[in-house]
Amino acid sequence: MMLSKNFSLQEMTISQTAARRGLNNQPGQAELNNLKMLCNEVLQPLRDFVGKPVKITSGYRGPAVNRAVGGSTTSAHMYGLAADIWIPGLTVREVMHKIHGLQLPYDQLIDEFGSWVHVGLSTGTNRKQALIARTLNGRTNYSALSL
Repeated sequence: MMLSKNFSLQEMTISQTAARRGLNNQPGQAELNNLKMLCNEVLQPLRDFVGKPVKITSGYRGPAVNRAVGGSTTSAHMYGLAADIWIPGLTVREVMHKIHGLQLPYDQLIDEFGSWVHVGLSTGTNRKQALIARTLNGRTNYSALSL
């Protein structure tokens, strides 16, 4: 099933952790609707603008999968409202600047460990937060980033 021109449900739900542990990672209707919104309002316009594939490293994560990967108990991934992405040939910061500069909707953009961008939406008002996540003393710390 295609969620937008270039993004499929399969790529937004694939999880090695779910496969290894035999966990169901299929979204319900509300989460599916959110995934469609994420793809059509953020990911597809970004892909169309940069003219390159937007690689998904993590999309929807059902609650059991989210627990298994150590995700936040309030993770937007569990609601189909977030994806971790990277774009070949672009740095994490360049991806963040593209999303921000194109005025695409986002609740949070997070530079996660300099390796990928977490882009999350809200079903309410988007906070437009830009953050940097880094590990310090074995814990993930977040700090504000100005775009």
